[in-house]
Amino acid sequence: MKKVLITGATSGIGRELAIQFASKNYIVGLLGRRTDRLEELAKEIGEQAFYRTLDVTDFESASVIYPSIVKEMGGMDIIVLNAGVGRSSTLPDWEFDKKTIDVNVAGFVHGMHFAFGFFKEQGYGQIVGMSSVASHLASGNAAVYTASKHFISNFMTGFRQKANKLALDITVTDIRPGFVWSEMTEKNKNMFWVANTKSAVEQMISAIEKRKKRAYITKRWQLIALIAELTPQFVWDRLKL
Repeated sequence: MKKVLITGATSGIGRELAIQFASKNYIVGLLGRRTDRLEELAKEIGEQAFYRTLDVTDFESASVIYPSIVKEMGGMDIIVLNAGVGRSSTLPDWEFDKKTIDVNVAGFVHGMHFAFGFFKEQGYGQIVGMSSVASHLASGNAAVYTASKHFISNFMTGFRQKANKLALDITVTDIRPGFVWSEMTEKNKNMFWVANTKSAVEQMISAIEKRKKRAYITKRWQLIALIAELTPQFVWDRLKL
């Protein structure tokens, strides 16, 4: 049985990833901030599930919890660094920007270093990062969010290069979803090409199992990424996104 560890497993994409991986006979490790939801999900999955309460920005706790749950799982083949925050209209600008950087950037980097070190010692493994089509965009209304997703994708590229340089059997998979219906996006306005969570996760797991370097979910979002890459800077400067 393969073993997968998932951060941000209490809702949305993370929760559905856990359910679908378990249905494919994986052992699943669940990490998230809300203990009640972790307990509920672990009960739903059954004996294949292990869980720990974790805020990925608490690096001291994370440094203990990551290896602890992996040991309880009996090892780790895949880690999905899914924990993240989206847009918010409730926090003052600086407070929200700081929270986004703490979770989407610093929390991701810490998890990436743990995973890379573990898989380097083990001799193989797969690191999956949850980026976004937003990594290709810039937005005056969500500057920190789009920048954080660009960081995630760029950081993963760097670690893929590091694995290649060291001749390590470590796959780095960059998942770039467009709009997926979840608790994090349900209040967003003007969404289009919205995928339901179940279908989106099915495509994500397919890409993970094929050990792809990157995958757009759904595939048509690659068109938006291409258009964004070809858009001149002076156009971005005038957009009101």
